[in-house]
Amino acid sequence: MRHWLKFIVGWVLCLGFRFLPFRPPNFETVLATQMPFAKNMGPVAAFAFGSMSMFFFDAATGFIGWWTLITAVSYGLVGVVAPYALRKMDYVSYAIVATIAYDLMTGLTMGPLLFGQPVSEALIGQIPFTAMHLLGNVIFALALSPLVERWIASNARLEFGVRKAELTVA
Repeated sequence: MRHWLKFIVGWVLCLGFRFLPFRPPNFETVLATQMPFAKNMGPVAAFAFGSMSMFFFDAATGFIGWWTLITAVSYGLVGVVAPYALRKMDYVSYAIVATIAYDLMTGLTMGPLLFGQPVSEALIGQIPFTAMHLLGNVIFALALSPLVERWIASNARLEFGVRKAELTVA
C-alpha cells in the first residue's frame, strides 16, 4: 500500500497521454510505465498497474465491455512476466517481446471472439497495428521508462507508510 501515490502518478501519466489530441495511433505509455513498476515493485504491482490502466481508460471513455477484460488481463500478464524478463533484458528488448505478445493475445482474440472476424483477417489486420504499437513502445521504452524508473517507480519520496526505523523507541 505504500506505493499508492506512485500508481496514481503513473495512471495520470498514462491517461493524460492517451487523451492528447493528434496522438499517433497505437502510441501509448502504459508499457513504458509498467516496466519500471514491475522492475521495482514486482509482478503483483505490475499486474495491477497494467490491468487497471486498461480499466481506467475504458471507464473514462465510457466504453467498458468484454474487450476491457481481455486487454486488462493481457496487460496484466505482460506485467507479471516483466520483473523476471527485465533481469536479463533491457526496456527496449522487453518492449518488443511484450508488445508482440500483447498484440497476439488481444488482436487474435477480440476480433474473432467478440465480432466473429475470421482469424486470418484478424492476423492480417494486426500487422500494421502491431508495427505502430512497436514503434511507439520502443520510443517510449528508450525515452520514458528510465525517467519513470528514476522519478516515480524507485522514488522513495513518493512512498507512504510506517518504516521499521520509525517504530524503534530511542
